[in-house]
Amino acid sequence: MEFVQYSIQGLPAFLVYLASSLALLALFVAIYIWITPYRELALIREGNVAAAASLSGTILGFAIPLAHAVALSENLADMALWGLIALVVQLLVFFAVTRIIPGIARDIPSGKVAPGMLLGTLSLATGILNAACMTY
Repeated sequence: MEFVQYSIQGLPAFLVYLASSLALLALFVAIYIWITPYRELALIREGNVAAAASLSGTILGFAIPLAHAVALSENLADMALWGLIALVVQLLVFFAVTRIIPGIARDIPSGKVAPGMLLGTLSLATGILNAACMTY
């Protein structure tokens, strides 16, 4: 019984970190779907696999370094700072890919899966590298 009481002492911190990280995730998704020139959620509702792959990879590409920031942070402000850095990095990935492959912003809405997979994969790969670089 002592173990449970000891363990449950961490519940308030868990809830604060969970709520904060979910808020950062929601903020990221809102910004991302706002900056893209196409409507991901509408496309996904229509069954557009390219949009689903792109957005899914991008969300995971943000969530991985955010989770790493939660695990390594010394306090909530530290986690939030590194979460915001991860957010900026993912937005930069989108801007870089759309500059390197200018047609990708037209290809995803038209349902071309390969460009959607590429954008999602590059976002995911960058997120993994971003998380690894957070081992400061």
